[in-house]
Amino acid sequence: MPTDQDTQDLNYRWHLSGSETEVACTELEFSLMRCFEAFGRWQTECLASVGDLAASGPENALLHIVRMNDRAKSIKELARLTNRDDIPNIQYSMRKLVSEGLIEKQGSGRTGVTYQATDKGKQITDDYSAVRARLLIEQIKSLPEFDNRLKEAGQTLNILAGIYEEISRIAATHRR
Repeated sequence: MPTDQDTQDLNYRWHLSGSETEVACTELEFSLMRCFEAFGRWQTECLASVGDLAASGPENALLHIVRMNDRAKSIKELARLTNRDDIPNIQYSMRKLVSEGLIEKQGSGRTGVTYQATDKGKQITDDYSAVRARLLIEQIKSLPEFDNRLKEAGQTLNILAGIYEEISRIAATHRR
């Protein structure tokens, strides 16, 4: 992470960064993009290591969210929990997870469709959890005070998610 002196020494001034606040925001946004891509690769590789599955990071996330609390979820709930509005893509991912035997579809259009993890899906997510604990959590535990930093980062990202949501609505009202 760059120090204040690094920021002053390097030319961070470009179309997104004209002030110190803009530099900090731009650096965070680039960090978020890189972290998102790295996280997606991690999810894909970790899942493939326990189940020889070809699922994207977002599909993996949906699988774990369906499993969360071992309670069936609707597409609407999945969209809300993942902060997504691309319902057709979520539906496609759910069909893919059903075809892999990881989740099952329950109900109908009349009664409401929900998705629940199958026994195979539960085993895969349990195995994923074990690999995650062994590789990721052990790495994190080795870093002093990192638990607190993770909590602070989570809180900061949740605040930023709210800000980005609000300003997205504002920007949408001012489209040309």
